[in-house]
Amino acid sequence: MNNAGSPGPGKLFSALLLSAFILASSPLQAKKIYTLKFATLAPAGTTWVNMLQDWADEVRRESQGRLLFKIYPGGVQGDEPEVLKKIRFGQLQGGAFTGYGIGQIYSPTRVLELPFLFHNIEEIDYVRKQFMPDIEQGYRDNGYELIGWMEVGFVYFFSQQPIQSLGDLQHRRIWNWQGDPMGTAFFDASGLSPIPLSIIDVYTSLSTGLIDTVYAPPLGAIAMQWFTKTRYITDVPMANGIGSLVVSRRFYQDLPQDLQKLLKRTGEATGERLIAATRHDNIEALEILQQRGMQLVKGDEDLESGEVENIRIRAGEYLMSTGYIPKAVIDKVNHWLQEYRAGKMQAPVNVAE
Repeated sequence: MNNAGSPGPGKLFSALLLSAFILASSPLQAKKIYTLKFATLAPAGTTWVNMLQDWADEVRRESQGRLLFKIYPGGVQGDEPEVLKKIRFGQLQGGAFTGYGIGQIYSPTRVLELPFLFHNIEEIDYVRKQFMPDIEQGYRDNGYELIGWMEVGFVYFFSQQPIQSLGDLQHRRIWNWQGDPMGTAFFDASGLSPIPLSIIDVYTSLSTGLIDTVYAPPLGAIAMQWFTKTRYITDVPMANGIGSLVVSRRFYQDLPQDLQKLLKRTGEATGERLIAATRHDNIEALEILQQRGMQLVKGDEDLESGEVENIRIRAGEYLMSTGYIPKAVIDKVNHWLQEYRAGKMQAPVNVAE
């Protein structure tokens, strides 16, 4: 048979090599797409979800479409423990978590949510700054990467009857986030017996009368529509709710270095914007709730006195005894607080402020 028209082995090999080179050089071949499936309890349309979408748009634009978000708002992927389970199994890659979920990532972080710990946001910012290196390493050690820090804000009691004292709380059917050690510690320290429920069941349970009292930041009470089932807000915040933007360590490490840096840089900036927006919107939300007829109830002396300090101490002792928050962590936070308060007292007063 005449093979004169067929390419020789050398030419065939060269053609294959050229084809492989062209394919490898093709933009379609080189542009690998990474998808970050990201869940949050925050409902669509809220400040939190809107800012998460802004973050997603920023990352998509700066990565030229190489890193894309798929955001699941409103608890559609389940409560925070369920979201973490899905992250571990690779069904999701990240989420925005409140303290409850954070406690399952690195529980010592929740020292920042001890009841009645902080007097103002300046104290919160100072202590968090000192504690942040430990938090970031704790996340990594447990298989997660902290991408950005946020908070849900000061947490108040919302109730169907006015609450002015700890005694009033004893007569209320109070919700506790099911399985949450911090909530359990607070209620145990206060001598209260709450009703444990998933956060997803709270609205229905308020409607049926199973519970008549919940705790949330003002913005959260609006976002979850709990304010429509309550009439009173006790004006003494019980704690400052924390939050964070998290991805699995495995997903993060699989990203090219430029995308890791992009995700981290934009995530940190988004967290800062979320903190600023949340603080502003919580103040505004408290005013809106009162305009809509909710009554702000002033706490009696036992909610303003040393009794709340005793509750904080007892809650801390409970959490230390269970190993949820080590004593060394509580001691460090107390030291930073004393350090900040001492420095503030010694600072000269600017009468123009």
